Amino acid sequence: MPHRSPRRAVAVVLAMLGATLAACGDAGTPAGSPAPSSSAAASDKKVTVYSGRSESLVKPLLEKFTQQTGIAVEARYAGTAALATQLLEEGEKSPAEVFFAQDAGALGAVAKKGLFSTLPAEVLKPVPSAYRAKGGEWVGVSARARVLAYNPELAPAAGLPKSVFELTGPAWKGKVGVAPTNASFQAFITAIVVQHGEAKAKEFLAGLAANQPQIRDGNAKILEEIDTGKLAVGLINHYYLGERAKEQGKAPDALKARLHFFPGGDSGALVNVAGVGLLKRGAADPDARTLLDYLLSAEAQQHFAEKTYEYPVLAGAPAPAFVPALSSLTVPTVDLNDIDNLAATVKLIKQSGLVP
Repeated sequence: MPHRSPRRAVAVVLAMLGATLAACGDAGTPAGSPAPSSSAAASDKKVTVYSGRSESLVKPLLEKFTQQTGIAVEARYAGTAALATQLLEEGEKSPAEVFFAQDAGALGAVAKKGLFSTLPAEVLKPVPSAYRAKGGEWVGVSARARVLAYNPELAPAAGLPKSVFELTGPAWKGKVGVAPTNASFQAFITAIVVQHGEAKAKEFLAGLAANQPQIRDGNAKILEEIDTGKLAVGLINHYYLGERAKEQGKAPDALKARLHFFPGGDSGALVNVAGVGLLKRGAADPDARTLLDYLLSAEAQQHFAEKTYEYPVLAGAPAPAFVPALSSLTVPTVDLNDIDNLAATVKLIKQSGLVP
């Protein structure tokens, strides 16, 4: 499985922005398949999707959807922020019916411009409120947790910080890997601004920059160096451990790298989502709703857990084997709809000196 790209252009482009499907349906519906729409007579057996998720990650899932339903998916793949910008430019003239975004910030940007239709309650209800828009404009379909990856030989578990803000202390000087041009790091800093204010974010960034961090291009490189003993700790997303284990042909617990989940709703424990929203055109198309239902089906949720190593968002859905249950995590009190101002965050990061 390929690594996620650093997606350095995300913030630049964003500056331009200013009951789930049951495991089985009726007696003739296979387990994990979407239930037939009551408006099936209006179906034209195709749906247009703008996908900010990479083709290699989601195309196999969309192909399964087509095989099961006969509905062709006309997908346009590009960066999430670029597609969000395109949707704002196209407005109601957009051919898109579904926006499948890599992160909640882009979904929030589109939602705040009024381009999404409100999703039905039966779609929203099975997903915990933290992972869907408060106004019902979009819903998460998979989630990823920010963690501190560490090598126990270089950073024993007993001495790991309880808060991400402790990483600016002298004990961690020169030991922390960060990827400040990566979209996930930028979303994390944006969440600090939302949760604690800009002054706190500036203080953290300045302290981190002064503590001689190990700057890398992406999360995958950070985890690789932690696993090989070149780096003590690093801020990444949890699924990179699963990806590296697969690449190495090992079980995750056979790697030297481990994951530390910050407790108590700490900002370092942010959980972001990939999610979907129905554009106004999509709200009138039963095929678009059928796709949304499929992404929240038992089969699709299992795909995210086993193939992309993300968290399924449905309450009670099994997590990847190497991480605690999503419901057991104490996440920051941040409305994911509000982490859309990444352009301002990039300015803060540059001002701190983490990025030239």
